[in-house]
Amino acid sequence: MVFWELCIEKVTNLKMMENKQKEEILKLDKKLGLGFKNIDDLKKSFIHRSYLNENRNEKLESNERLEFLGDAVLELIVTEYLFDRFNYPEGELTALRSALVRGKNLSDISESLGIHNCIYLSEGEKRNEGKARSLILANTFEALIGNVYLEIGIKKAKEIVIDYVVARLDEIIKNKLYIDNKSEFQEKVQEKMHVTPSYKIIKQNGPDHAKQFTVGVYINEELIAVGEGSSKSKAEQEAARLGFAKTFN
Repeated sequence: MVFWELCIEKVTNLKMMENKQKEEILKLDKKLGLGFKNIDDLKKSFIHRSYLNENRNEKLESNERLEFLGDAVLELIVTEYLFDRFNYPEGELTALRSALVRGKNLSDISESLGIHNCIYLSEGEKRNEGKARSLILANTFEALIGNVYLEIGIKKAKEIVIDYVVARLDEIIKNKLYIDNKSEFQEKVQEKMHVTPSYKIIKQNGPDHAKQFTVGVYINEELIAVGEGSSKSKAEQEAARLGFAKTFN
């Protein structure tokens, strides 16, 4: 096959992939009842920064700013819902909210909605599995909420959050998934080892509006586990969860 034929084949394959992704985005639009007039406006929710590195000629912006906005909108909606319906102290409300908005929960919701089929990724990122994939899915769900809030309004954003995020509240309460990992780990370490675990930021990545934190949890200066998250608090919670599993399970 000559060079120009290879080029044509590559362009054809890219167009087929683009059309398939747009079909998935349209399917999601219909499933959630969004009604975006221009599908390219909804597409903004799914542009991962790695895709732009390989497609610099496309006039696109990554979804990181939408993710930043969506994170705040999501937390506000969940906070308001819990405040209105549960007369619990602040600590218990915070624990329930953390369980609902944690990355693993949002990642599972993204998977169930088919969001993984809508995301524009670099070839390298497409091959990632485990934590890296889960983080992208969670962040993309937040970007979608941010985009819906901007383009349609808080009412529709609230509807999606209640239907898909808050809907998991009964399961979280039943299985005690709201337990604060840091508190649980600290109590166990103090009981068994008579010391208090400490946390240190190991590194920070990303721009100011979309930072990712890596935090280590230590016992007697020994690194026990490392957690990652979109905030220092979330990274500490993940480090505590992993530390508990490694130390006591």
